[in-house]
Amino acid sequence: MPGSTAVVCAYSSVGTAALEGLLEAGVEVKALYTYAQSPDERWFTPPAEVAAARGIPVHMADSFNTDEVFEAIRAHRPDFLFSFYFREMIQARFLELPRLGAYNLHGSLLPKYRGRAPINWVLVKGEQETGVTLHAMTPKPDDGHILAQARLAIDWDETALSLTLKAADAGRGLVREAAPGLADGSLPRIDQKSLGPSTYFGGRKPADSRLDFAMTAGEAFNQIRAVADPWPNAFLETAEGTVKVAWALPTELPCPKGAFRASREGVLLGFADGALRIHTLKLEGARLERPSEQATALRRLGVPER
Repeated sequence: MPGSTAVVCAYSSVGTAALEGLLEAGVEVKALYTYAQSPDERWFTPPAEVAAARGIPVHMADSFNTDEVFEAIRAHRPDFLFSFYFREMIQARFLELPRLGAYNLHGSLLPKYRGRAPINWVLVKGEQETGVTLHAMTPKPDDGHILAQARLAIDWDETALSLTLKAADAGRGLVREAAPGLADGSLPRIDQKSLGPSTYFGGRKPADSRLDFAMTAGEAFNQIRAVADPWPNAFLETAEGTVKVAWALPTELPCPKGAFRASREGVLLGFADGALRIHTLKLEGARLERPSEQATALRRLGVPER
């Protein structure tokens, strides 16, 4: 594998880990295209930091699919082009540049959960297993032949953060172990069509994290853990305002649908078939972890108390 070269497009904690795996395999990275880290993303080390420490040129990809970027990558004459949780769909002409192919790391067991935010969506849908997939890139999203996969069990109380950290660790190992086979062409290529029907999910919108008392308690819990900290959180909206439900857990304790119940065991929220016990609410920037504060906030929002 030493001697192979690559241009890498990467972001997120998974992108950082995959870049590290590639470097551990001995691939020479000619350039990194990435994004500036926003203040609410400080919980992970960005790919740019890893690249800069290795002396790899870093380019902030405000607009990747330009003639200027195309010519710059062509000048590198890379063996590979890798996309690790890159935000843009890379144009077809770029995929023809690398001598040994263009490959993407996707956060699901393809062909399931193609598209955006797969880690959040598998939690929303209550899946018990997911994974990461290294596949050849085509002009269609998440469409090419599979080169390698790693399976990940999803714990009952898994959150987007804990599952992302699992995916990052798995992605690092998957890329590192697959790199030699990519270079010598020995990795089998699996047509996704042979694995059954695909599913696709788009990017998540703020409204996708709204809680509804018509949900089952399980559905509400899945919604909460899919966007638990450091994600923006699920929220409950009433005519009087909005409160974020940062964390809550299923409970056998009873509470009527559409209402809350305050006790020394905590504050309960009632859904269609059961209740959740609140651990943390967020209201107007304040974290509410005491049950008495939580009850006051729900009364203020007009949630019925039973």
